[in-house]
Amino acid sequence: MIRRLYDWTMGLAHHPYAAYWLAFISFIESSVFPIPPDVILVPMAVARREKAFYFAGICTVFSILGAVLGYAIGYFLWETIGQPIFEFYGYMDEFQKFQEGFNEWGGWLVFVFGITFFPFKVITIASGVTGLDFTTFLFAGVAARTPRFFIEAALLWKFGAQIQSFIEKRLTLITTMVVILGISGFVLIKYI
Repeated sequence: MIRRLYDWTMGLAHHPYAAYWLAFISFIESSVFPIPPDVILVPMAVARREKAFYFAGICTVFSILGAVLGYAIGYFLWETIGQPIFEFYGYMDEFQKFQEGFNEWGGWLVFVFGITFFPFKVITIASGVTGLDFTTFLFAGVAARTPRFFIEAALLWKFGAQIQSFIEKRLTLITTMVVILGISGFVLIKYI
């Protein structure tokens, strides 16, 4: 199954709507979707190395637009949309503690968690709920997401053939590591 998904993603890179799919995943990941766009960005950039930076640009722009939606969910729709999302992920108790000091360190938190594999939607919604200064939020988000995606693109552009060979030989291991990183992000927020 993992091999079929990988092959589908590699084929998607050559599809006329590939950039739209990447934009869509990047957008919803920053507000409601649990899977990071890297899962699609990496195979697409490996399959089309000449477009690696173009794909990174799409991820960056649409991730920031999705982050604005996440902020708006927190700011305007906390009770109707934001709170149920946090309850779904089991973050409400931790969120109460987290909210107290968020605005003091909010810009740094957006930056740190925006550059990592931590679920970005948690930070975007939390920023809106706590009323983090929007300019600080936007600046920190751009400062985090831009290097995250462009560093990946640079590595994939430079070492594309070697990375593709590595991925194809160790697909199960890499998939397991991505799942562990994703779960670790959720566990990390649960116990912070």
